[in-house]
Amino acid sequence: MLPISSMAASDFVVKDMRVEGLQRISEGTVFNYLPINIGDPIDGIRISEAIRALYGQNLFDDIEMRRDGDTLVIVVRERPSIESFEIDGNKDIKTEDLTDSLRSVGLARGRTFDRSVLDNVEMFLRDQYYSMGKYGVGIDTEIIDRPNNTVRVKINVKEGDRAKIRQVNIVGNDSFDDDEIRADFTLDTANWLSWLRQDDRYAKEALEGDLEILRSFYMDRGYADFDIESTQVAISPNKEDMFVTINVDEGEIYTISEVKLVGEMVISETYLRALIFAQPGSVFNQAVLTQSAELMSFRLSEEGYANAEIEPVPELNHETKEAEITFYVNPQSRVYVRNINFKGIDEIDDEVLRREMRQMESAYLSNTLVDRSKIRLQRLPYVESVESENVPVPGSPDLVDVEFDIEYRMPGQFSGGIGYSESQKIMLNGSIVHTNFLGTGNRVALELMSGKYQKLYSLSHTDPFRTMDGVRRTISLNYRDVTQFTSATSDFSTTSMGASLDYGYPISEYQSLSFGGTYQHSELLSSTNSTQQAQDWVANNGNPFIENVGAGGVFFGTEFDTFELVAGWTYDSRNRALFATRGARQTFFLSTTVPGSDVNFYTARYNYTQYLPIWRNKWIVRLNAEVALGEALGETTALPPYKQFYGGGPSSIRGFKESYMGPRDSFGRPYGGNMLVASQVELILPLPEKFASQARASVFYDVGNVFNTGEVDFTDKLGAPVYYKPALDELRMSVGVAVQWLAPLGMFRFSYAYPLNNYPGNDRYYGDEIERFQFSIGQAF
Repeated sequence: MLPISSMAASDFVVKDMRVEGLQRISEGTVFNYLPINIGDPIDGIRISEAIRALYGQNLFDDIEMRRDGDTLVIVVRERPSIESFEIDGNKDIKTEDLTDSLRSVGLARGRTFDRSVLDNVEMFLRDQYYSMGKYGVGIDTEIIDRPNNTVRVKINVKEGDRAKIRQVNIVGNDSFDDDEIRADFTLDTANWLSWLRQDDRYAKEALEGDLEILRSFYMDRGYADFDIESTQVAISPNKEDMFVTINVDEGEIYTISEVKLVGEMVISETYLRALIFAQPGSVFNQAVLTQSAELMSFRLSEEGYANAEIEPVPELNHETKEAEITFYVNPQSRVYVRNINFKGIDEIDDEVLRREMRQMESAYLSNTLVDRSKIRLQRLPYVESVESENVPVPGSPDLVDVEFDIEYRMPGQFSGGIGYSESQKIMLNGSIVHTNFLGTGNRVALELMSGKYQKLYSLSHTDPFRTMDGVRRTISLNYRDVTQFTSATSDFSTTSMGASLDYGYPISEYQSLSFGGTYQHSELLSSTNSTQQAQDWVANNGNPFIENVGAGGVFFGTEFDTFELVAGWTYDSRNRALFATRGARQTFFLSTTVPGSDVNFYTARYNYTQYLPIWRNKWIVRLNAEVALGEALGETTALPPYKQFYGGGPSSIRGFKESYMGPRDSFGRPYGGNMLVASQVELILPLPEKFASQARASVFYDVGNVFNTGEVDFTDKLGAPVYYKPALDELRMSVGVAVQWLAPLGMFRFSYAYPLNNYPGNDRYYGDEIERFQFSIGQAF
């Protein structure tokens, strides 16, 4: 058997063929790619063509043609296959992402190994790291031979440090200085916040984004023919420092001469024109044009034209420095929704999610309704995040499936414990709050506390959709037996039990009304060791009684029943219930006793909260205000002690000791007041995305106080009358920093505040109690 190259040049006819040297590849595969069949005459040219054809499949390292009589023998040496490959040292790029990308350049387990692929792999990895600004990256590849003609590929990556920006030069800017232009750039030279913001680290994508910011900066100020002529990026020899130079041609300021609207008008042209903010005579502004186009597209989407295209095209007159604007309107076909699907979540009943939908199946697609449905899902306390996507139905250009990808959040908080104190002896406590009970979306809360001197039991159940119209129902029961207070307030024993029923009725997408009733049976006890305020209230309200306990001990008590009617109004446009970033919430509740109650009073409370995104929507201003007032009615002398309002603490005016603001009783302890005024202004700081849904940091300014309008008599340290009337100069203020963290046990709140105008007190008047660092755990749902 001789190699073809050693044979005479005479032709021969192939009577048979065989392949030698195969291990993994079948003979059929070789014959399929071989351009020679049995019966074919062959010569040197045909042999060369056959060898090239087989090499072209990248399956063999060596191919030789031999003749054995009239049999053509193809001798091959297969290329090894990749048994496995691993990447080590990569930190900035996830291994899964690299694996998917490397498969596209030919590196994957089970594929035929081609050494030329390693060059492609190295080039690909360098491009990836160069785009991140890591020009000093080192990539080493190691090939390890394995049995059965296989190899193991190992890639070692030394990422190095990202190159830092040492200088950014803008050349050609005559109308604006560099600092003004670069104010919104992502990339910057080193500054005192660079360690946190990482804005001095070069990245190709960031530079491209900054070039668009630069273009927008000029075009939003009338420079319609602005142009970036060139961009040069230089790197230092050690590959650690970057120098960026941007050459620009500012051009001239243009004014708008005419605004035209052309295309298919599926809704009134007059209506669309009302959404165009750019008017003849105004300075050219690309942002205004884009905003106008988005508003028109948004309006068309409300009518089912979800794929509408609105393109503003300026035509510049370089002589008159005027721009003629034409909005091209292409509504395309109306789109309908086939199915609405929920992905990524199994813990919630399908009905619970579908009742939040404002976009309906079989209806035309409205991006407005889809966005509103997304926000309603995000506001559920057991939902972490929601993403939506309109997926076209293959073969049906007018149909889409709306898919919501939902991330589940822990739906409740659980706690329990056993403790001991001198005052309460052995104490048992436990609580559970579950906002998605058995997957129904119902809220169940149970709290238990038992000690020698204090027992507390409460249970509540809320069905947010008692009817499909969104009527909410809450039922609650409670029992409290406190025979000795050990908190900040003075000794004042009470036993009470009650029940309440409340219904909420939606009146619009953002507003609801609530109506309910509460029954409470209470028994309050005081003694000669209690404060004068407690003794006065017990002696003059409800059904007073005196109880002798022997050895000269006397308790003064009162027993009474109250029936309260509660009405409320709520407006809520927040984008989520926890850690909202935009929207507002307002509530107003009025509660009053009805005839038949032994004690009569009313309470009213208004709360306002607003979230205002600022500066790229990353920084958020939170405004909060609260006003509460309660007064006795009829023969009742004052609001019951347990209905008084308290101020100070982590959820009120921070920096002042919890509950210590306002009136003090005859023992110098907080009594509470019948009027509360409190307000907070917070600047919420941007956090990394992975923490934003679980934590929040802010700087704040708090102002407020607790007052008494004259229902209760108070005295100073010397026993002389003292008044706590509402007055502007009595409002207390503080500034500080705060952190909130949502944990399984509840919402952890930390704050450090500096009071601005605390009253230190003197020998006659009680001063403010200061508590700069404060910490609390409370319910988040």
